[in-house]
Amino acid sequence: MPILTVDMKAGTLTRWRKQVGDAVKRSDIIAEVETDKGLIDVEVFTSGVLERILVQAGETVPTGTALAIIREEAGAAAPAAPLVSAPPIPAAVVPAAPMPAPPGVPVETPGRVRISPLARKLAAELGVDPSSIRGSGPGGAIMREDIERAAAARIPSPVTAAEPPDRQARMRQLIGAAMARSKREIPHYYLSTTIDMARTVEWLTEGNLKRPVTDRLLTGVLLIKAVALALREVPELNAVWRGAAAVPSQAVHIGVAISLRGGGLVAPAIHDADRLSVGDLMAAFRDLVRRARGGGLRSSELSDPTITITSLGEQGVESVFGIIFPPQVAIVGFGKVAERPWVVDGQVVPRPLLTATLSADHRVSDGHRGGLFLGAVERLLQEPEKL
Repeated sequence: MPILTVDMKAGTLTRWRKQVGDAVKRSDIIAEVETDKGLIDVEVFTSGVLERILVQAGETVPTGTALAIIREEAGAAAPAAPLVSAPPIPAAVVPAAPMPAPPGVPVETPGRVRISPLARKLAAELGVDPSSIRGSGPGGAIMREDIERAAAARIPSPVTAAEPPDRQARMRQLIGAAMARSKREIPHYYLSTTIDMARTVEWLTEGNLKRPVTDRLLTGVLLIKAVALALREVPELNAVWRGAAAVPSQAVHIGVAISLRGGGLVAPAIHDADRLSVGDLMAAFRDLVRRARGGGLRSSELSDPTITITSLGEQGVESVFGIIFPPQVAIVGFGKVAERPWVVDGQVVPRPLLTATLSADHRVSDGHRGGLFLGAVERLLQEPEKL
């Protein structure tokens, strides 16, 4: 069961798209999961044959629970088997390749549980036995999140217990918990800059006249592309926090905050945004918004973002300082493009101006690096034809 939001504890498997014996390949949709974000398509990240189904449609299980077993060897399909319930297999039966322990982390010894001090204290408070948990930290170390998931798993109905009847209320509750955690644990710093968008607006207006109405570009797509390219210059902002350190990402997956009908929001990723043309980026953005509001987001789109962009320009907001979505280490905000006085060649003239902001994790970067990033975004937007 994938973890699709920072505070997600469990999900309900609603439907299998594949059956035992079916061949699957990387990126295939194998199942559907219902969460507070709606129905999410679960992808597979390996190729092989679906050998065994461990969780049946309609079952609610904690995040991290094995849903199925895929035999990775190429060859003939596995013998047909009935689609029957099977008890979850302990994680130790299908061990993952061990990760090298970072410097300063003790190597695990037989009979010793590797657990962070905070997680050990929380386990004692919640009455959780650490020896029964598989850790998600470096080298299999048990982290606080592992203890919280284990505690939630002991609740008979983890999704419905103490849950408001309205899904939107529950989503608001989860968003609030994630943001409270972010402000509590992440030392934010904030920067802003004002960007003259005259060249961008002129280039966009002229270019859209040559495009079919259905293919015309939005200003927001150019902002996404500028952020994606600027991350190549300040790569430490394109990372996630794991355990006690930031892990840089080689890929640029831009999370885009999308408001949902009826309330709430999601921030799914546009994968490899730095490599897409602005036309392809526009198509990907339209598709993402459609599926976010109508159902059909993929699990990787919710779990993969390496940085998030939030924009409230359509609501008339001139600037927005976002709160970082854990485990990311930065969020970029854009307001509306508004005509205001600006000095050009010593003269005060009206210009279309945009306020861009950066909220970043001070454990990972500082104001100097953040300033370089915003400077790169501004410079890129002055040459929109090169985006």
